[in-house]
Amino acid sequence: MSKIFETIKKTIAETESDVAKFYDGNNAAGARVRKAMQELKDLAQALRKDVLDVKGSRKA
Repeated sequence: MSKIFETIKKTIAETESDVAKFYDGNNAAGARVRKAMQELKDLAQALRKDVLDVKGSRKA
């Protein structure tokens, strides 16, 4: 499996507690959640590019 995908799963697992803390009223946790979501956005884009690259190399 892709290392990028593993990083995505790890980031989500690490962020779960901050999401709960934010909705329990901890505003500082919200900043950590937003940072993690930005990282996930970047990782998702990298994974999309990697999938396209691998798919393209299979056709060649």
